[in-house]
Amino acid sequence: MGKAIITAAITGAIHTPSMTPYLPITPKQIADEAVQAYEAGAAAVHIHVRNPETGQPDSNIELFREVLTNIKSRCNVVVGISTGGGLGMSVAERVAPVSVLKPELASFNAGSINFCLLPELTTIAKRVKSLKYPWEEKYLRMTEDFVFTNTFKTLMETCQAFAESGTMPEVEVFDVGFLYNLGYLFRQGAPLKKPIFLEFVLGILGGIQPSISNLLFLYNTAREVIGDFNWSVCVAGRAELPLCTVALAMDGNARVGLEDNIWLGKGVMAKSNAELVERIISIARALSIDTATPDEARQILGLKGIDKVNY
Repeated sequence: MGKAIITAAITGAIHTPSMTPYLPITPKQIADEAVQAYEAGAAAVHIHVRNPETGQPDSNIELFREVLTNIKSRCNVVVGISTGGGLGMSVAERVAPVSVLKPELASFNAGSINFCLLPELTTIAKRVKSLKYPWEEKYLRMTEDFVFTNTFKTLMETCQAFAESGTMPEVEVFDVGFLYNLGYLFRQGAPLKKPIFLEFVLGILGGIQPSISNLLFLYNTAREVIGDFNWSVCVAGRAELPLCTVALAMDGNARVGLEDNIWLGKGVMAKSNAELVERIISIARALSIDTATPDEARQILGLKGIDKVNY
């Protein structure tokens, strides 16, 4: 078995400030959490940014630059940025940080799905008396009529932007059809290199749901359609740690973090991304699985190196 890459997804665009008091919001908080996750053993971090005043998801390039520069000045963790942005942002808005900052790694969403967060509003209502910010309810409610759109035209354009930036795509696979989309892109000559890096994303309402059988289905289909690839798993919600454990046992990699899951255990909130990293690493050790350093992760994934970014 090779070494496992542990990624921490620091803040995301799904959870809102009312869901957990531990969600990092400001650039400093996001950078601090990323460095702490690295110190806990994460080889990579996945970065979204938020409006520092309200906590609303944002795609402001200068916010990204502030976070990424801070992290780079303090450690050599692999930094991947989001092109998911906030729900409702255009593809051009979402991809712009890749073209400008040229990170080593960035998310590449390989298809369109209904992306519904409405159940989260019901969950919040059971735990808090009122929301911290007015935008939260509107943001969650609008997802009942929201499609996260990634057409074949924009997928090809995004591939080109990644290639020009020398950025490795972390291909987000929310459902099995995304794998066939990816196969089509390869056949059409999209500038994608193998082995591609797949992130199997389970648990979003509108996408494939978290179960061992669904994870195996994604993995086996990817082998048939793509061939050789590197892969990781991330899971929305409480099934994060169980399915990440399965991924490690399958010689895969694992992503944890407050973007995906705010729970450390039953009824126990994670107080930081580092806590979730520590937990999955303790599970890896119990399985006699070694975890990769940032430089080992760069070698495994074939990244261009931290010296070639533009921040």
